[in-house]
Amino acid sequence: MKIVINEVLPSNEECAGSLKNVLDALYVLNGKWKLALILCLVQSSKRFNEIQNEVAGISSKVLAKELKDLELNDFIKRNVYPTTPVSIIYEATEYSRTLKSVIGELSTWGEQHREKIKQSMRKQS
Repeated sequence: MKIVINEVLPSNEECAGSLKNVLDALYVLNGKWKLALILCLVQSSKRFNEIQNEVAGISSKVLAKELKDLELNDFIKRNVYPTTPVSIIYEATEYSRTLKSVIGELSTWGEQHREKIKQSMRKQS
């Protein structure tokens, strides 16, 4: 663990502002599926069934709700094509790409956390 000495602590106002920002972000990205769906669609545009096959474990009902939420927040775009039958293709927006550094940091932290848990489990054995 890294110990920081003589670091200036943020003010109450800065902490409150940061907390508000984090809560806003978590409100928009809540749940276990939203970031996975964004990652799935950043790779390439897909149909509903393709998304469901790629994101293992998500039900049709939950997928439909999550896609609507992501569309409302401008992370994805729903394109309807007048074919027979109608084709609907979902794609990531440019705005969803603003999450690249957030997702990268979460990935790095997740890997470190997994290793930490593995190490602590080895010590207990």
